[in-house]
Amino acid sequence: MDEKSKLKTPEPKSFRAVFLDRDGTINVDRHYLSDPAQLELIPGAGTALRRLQDAGFLLVIVTNQSGIGRGYYTEEAMHAVNRRLIAELAEQGVRLRKIYYSPEAPDQPSIGRKPSPAFLFAARDELGVDLARSYMIGDKVIDLECGWNAGISRSLLVRTGYGLVTERQHPDKMERTVVVDDLPAAAEWILGQPA
Repeated sequence: MDEKSKLKTPEPKSFRAVFLDRDGTINVDRHYLSDPAQLELIPGAGTALRRLQDAGFLLVIVTNQSGIGRGYYTEEAMHAVNRRLIAELAEQGVRLRKIYYSPEAPDQPSIGRKPSPAFLFAARDELGVDLARSYMIGDKVIDLECGWNAGISRSLLVRTGYGLVTERQHPDKMERTVVVDDLPAAAEWILGQPA
């Protein structure tokens, strides 16, 4: 080994990630979901996430949970729903690497509330995510903007949850967006892109 090789520091490993909104994207939006018994995965969501995971993507949820800040449910209730979600996905071999959540209401100061890219930057730093090679999937404009604000490769809008309404109400944003029917279609599109 020559002297130059000894002095080289290894490049940090950067992972690709898929950042996901929760309600309306992975599970059916129950309008301030706070009861784990009401959690229902969108058809095909588990399989889609497993395909992305098997292709080497880290799976990271980024969710606004304003119901906490509004006083509709507690932080513990949200954690109970998340535990149920983690368990249901685990049965399909899916491992969520992290769940970032913003509990503030829209009128409360917040660092992480989407469309802020703060949680994507946190994932970059904590998990070694290469944002430029990663994707954001959601059903609202704030999800798309969160991805754009972080400099990710592409933001995808699913037509589940509020997605159909979002697509109709914001045609100006759709030019920058990949619009697909649901999470399985989003996974299919992502997996068709060059690595």
